[in-house]
Amino acid sequence: MTPMRRTFANRDDLIAYVTQAFPEAGGPVSETVGGRRAALHLLAQLQPHRYGDTRNYLDGAVTRLSPYIRHGVLTLAEVRDHLRSQGYPWSVVEPLVRQLAWRDYWQTLYEQWGEGIWQDREPYKTGWTAADYADELPADVVHGTTGLPCMDSFSQALQTTGYLHNHARLWLAAYLIHWRRVKWQAGAAWFLMHLLDGDPASNNLSWQWVASTFSAKPYYFNQENLARYTHHRWCRSCPHRDNTCPFLGSYEQLHMRLFPHAELPQSSSRLGTRR
Repeated sequence: MTPMRRTFANRDDLIAYVTQAFPEAGGPVSETVGGRRAALHLLAQLQPHRYGDTRNYLDGAVTRLSPYIRHGVLTLAEVRDHLRSQGYPWSVVEPLVRQLAWRDYWQTLYEQWGEGIWQDREPYKTGWTAADYADELPADVVHGTTGLPCMDSFSQALQTTGYLHNHARLWLAAYLIHWRRVKWQAGAAWFLMHLLDGDPASNNLSWQWVASTFSAKPYYFNQENLARYTHHRWCRSCPHRDNTCPFLGSYEQLHMRLFPHAELPQSSSRLGTRR
């Protein structure tokens, strides 16, 4: 077997070599640039004050550091120490440090459970049993042909760029699990096939959090939530916007529609909110 090349003149040279070596891979190349230099550049650009204020918006000031952390180019401690070195008050850096802590927590559980992260950690809190959920992804979701501009866009972005904003991941996961009633394992495996930052611990346990197999209640959303954090990007021109949108309604209304056999949580005003 001929050893693979390890040095390249530039990124285009690398892409050409990989394309030739693996022609069956096909598809577009992500714009994400690998390597320590690129990671340190992004680290230096962190804006923790803007991150805390805007991170839930699809155009918010997110870090885009997750692929580098996932592949060991950066460590969680390096990101934390960089934030400390900038002299920001705790109130400014806390939202970002909290996300680092979640990632560390998922990894700790992964060390304990191993392949057990692919198993339901708890029963569903949706009024449905695991047997009520499909094992396979719907073809229209994979092909981006559901007719819902938001979900189709998320599916296409996942498969062509290897990246999705965290909020889009939650929406797409919730749509698959709660609206299409697909097992979270199918969606988690799909994400790991495409995400450049696809980490089994963060990925699977976040899917379980959405499904309610590792949380007190299911995560879901409504049209108002999606429209707000996307600045109406898809809702404005969506043909389903006014009366046939599956996400239309209050959280209480959606809960009764999606989970007719489940008791409505007492904290109904907090339904669907992010941890």
